[in-house]
Amino acid sequence: MTSRTDRSIPELFSDAFAQLAKLIGNEFAVARAELSEKAGQAGRAAAMMGAGAVIMIPALVMLLFAAAAALMHAGISDPFAYLIAGGGAAIVSLALIVVGISRLSGDAMKPAATMEEIQRDKAAARELVR
Repeated sequence: MTSRTDRSIPELFSDAFAQLAKLIGNEFAVARAELSEKAGQAGRAAAMMGAGAVIMIPALVMLLFAAAAALMHAGISDPFAYLIAGGGAAIVSLALIVVGISRLSGDAMKPAATMEEIQRDKAAARELVR
């Protein structure tokens, strides 16, 4: 049986590449786990946004009627008061949609920890080949 110091250069390279292959396999497993977690996070975020929108609709309708009634009480004509209240609601909803989309962007969902690990592994592999 040979000791660790009596191994030939081809054996050392073989062991190094076997360890590198195992490391890469582990990195793929970590990446799969992280991407699965990010997909779950996106699904939960979408479900929460949908539930919030469904629950908010009746409340928003009542608030818009109240705003239009206040505008009518202030002397603005009925159609124009409804138009102002509806336009304001449209602007707010557009802003909320833009924020929601930005939170689901590619940068927000990127597996950052895995990417950093891969960069470190690349550097370690380069050192190993030297």
